Amino acid sequence: MSKDILMWDETIFRNPEILELDHVPEYFAHRDSQLQSLKFALKPALRGLQPLNCLVRGPPGTGKTTAVKKVFTELQEHVKNVIFIKINCQIDSTRFAVITKIYENLLKVSPPSSGVSFRKVFHKVVTHLINSNRILVIALDDINYLFHEGHADEVMYSLLRAHEQYTGVKIGVIAIVSDTGNIYKFDPRVGSVFLPEEIIFPRYEFKEIEDIISNRAFHAFFPNVVNTEVQKKIVEYTDLTGDLRIGIDLLKRAGLNAERRASRTISLEDVEKAYEASRLLHLCRNIGSLNENEKTLLRLIALGKDPQTGELYKEFHESTNLEYTRFYELIEKLNSLQYIDADFSGKGMRGRTRIIKTRYNPADILHCLEK
Repeated sequence: MSKDILMWDETIFRNPEILELDHVPEYFAHRDSQLQSLKFALKPALRGLQPLNCLVRGPPGTGKTTAVKKVFTELQEHVKNVIFIKINCQIDSTRFAVITKIYENLLKVSPPSSGVSFRKVFHKVVTHLINSNRILVIALDDINYLFHEGHADEVMYSLLRAHEQYTGVKIGVIAIVSDTGNIYKFDPRVGSVFLPEEIIFPRYEFKEIEDIISNRAFHAFFPNVVNTEVQKKIVEYTDLTGDLRIGIDLLKRAGLNAERRASRTISLEDVEKAYEASRLLHLCRNIGSLNENEKTLLRLIALGKDPQTGELYKEFHESTNLEYTRFYELIEKLNSLQYIDADFSGKGMRGRTRIIKTRYNPADILHCLEK
């Protein structure tokens, strides 16, 4: 049997966990200044003082979440009276969901699922912090998803102004925003107490991507599995998307494709095949977080040929029985999330009308909606 053939019980992966998207790498390069800024902002909490708030901004896949998780893990080893909690606002996208997650982390039980108000749950969270003499640092990851229903201001207002009602409580907030072309602004009542340290995560440069992908490949696979040509192609695709997560996912999928062929090495064909699946990874994941009415509207837009607002609303109403006000709110949300363009164009019967179209290939959106 050829030595190039992988036996059924063999693998080309040396440390596959390194290619998981939630893995926090020991080698976290090209983000030293951002890590230092985060540590500086949180340093007062280590001395029992109020930490500085932070606004962490940058395009998707630039290390924002990983940096926060890495700093939280490092600092938690040195202090016991500071609680670090990260919440994924794409999943927990309401004020009550956020405070429930905090409650569960602090008290190690869930609050009653019904018949209890936000105010009551929040009161228990704050009194627990005061009675246990603990400081809370909360990272609201992808806080973008709290803006659309007004939950961002409600959550931030409750957390940042808690000290006005509860003497002695100390809460610091890290708001993590994925820049997608929109500028998210907090209510002035929030802004007056947020006053964050702004920490920018720029898109990775080509050489930086090359370094990171090379390091991940070296540690994830056995020697000689990933040759120079294959690695270069993965770096090129990663640079094309600007999202490091795509590159890491490409390494994993290409490796699995090679194993499927019982090969000890990854080929360019394995990479090309993997890219077809990987390029839609995050689009599908994000679309999956939409509710059914939002998915229905996005499907109608993808199926249509740049429909005008009036035509689109008629189809949407027939499918959902929802009225125009709600339809308009969902259009604004899909527009702000960068799934669609909703530009005013030309004149309608009652003035200007809007042409609605998808920002992605409609076939790709429909593919994700079917998953």
